[in-house]
Amino acid sequence: MYPTRPRSALRTAVVWEVVRAALEKRVAELDQPVLDVVDTGGGTGNFAVPVARLGHRVTVVDPSPDALFALERRAAEAGVTDLVRAVQGDTQTLPELVAPGTVDAVLCHGVLEVVDDPAEALGSLAGTLRRGGFVSLLAANRNGAVLARALGGHFDDARAVLGAADGRWGANDPMPRRFTGEELDRLASGAGLRVESVHGVRVFADLVPGVLVDTEPGALDALLKLEEAAAGQPAFHAVATQLHLLATLG
Repeated sequence: MYPTRPRSALRTAVVWEVVRAALEKRVAELDQPVLDVVDTGGGTGNFAVPVARLGHRVTVVDPSPDALFALERRAAEAGVTDLVRAVQGDTQTLPELVAPGTVDAVLCHGVLEVVDDPAEALGSLAGTLRRGGFVSLLAANRNGAVLARALGGHFDDARAVLGAADGRWGANDPMPRRFTGEELDRLASGAGLRVESVHGVRVFADLVPGVLVDTEPGALDALLKLEEAAAGQPAFHAVATQLHLLATLG
């Protein structure tokens, strides 16, 4: 069960499978069927609702009241209202919203790119975990942006991304910050987390023409399988649009 529609599954399937497997492992370790999960920046519940459908309690912390309203509606439609809690806030207010050491898993997808201090934010997230809990960390990949800009003919932008401390090509870049795999690993280690796995996300999906995927019979399913096959191979991490790290609190 992917948390999104088939076309969008190209962007989420790899992450979902890693998260689902990690939740199953944690359930087995603790010998308890219901886990406590925090989805920071979880917005409308793209992951939170599917996690709740697995039977887990999910607290979504997001600064947007509109997104949280949509989340509550989505949870109601899925019949998991009693398992989903919507809280307005962000990584800075998280310690006031979630007690330390009370969470089994934290989802942090597309958050570190926009916070003022990624290290502080990840530290706050790690502080909510019980020993042995995990963080699912998804962030924009600097090297993937270099490739994408170069293939689009924006060679100066590609070179700028390589040299910029924040991984941006300039003032018109819509992404506030990008990371290398090494930078994400250091952030995780600094927060007291041990990286268990790294996957490349959208290795091919953002490079293949959409018209090909949408019009060729079987192309979407074949591309999805290719993404899943390549995601765990380190050779492809450098060209992925995003990097996904699964890290545990030892």
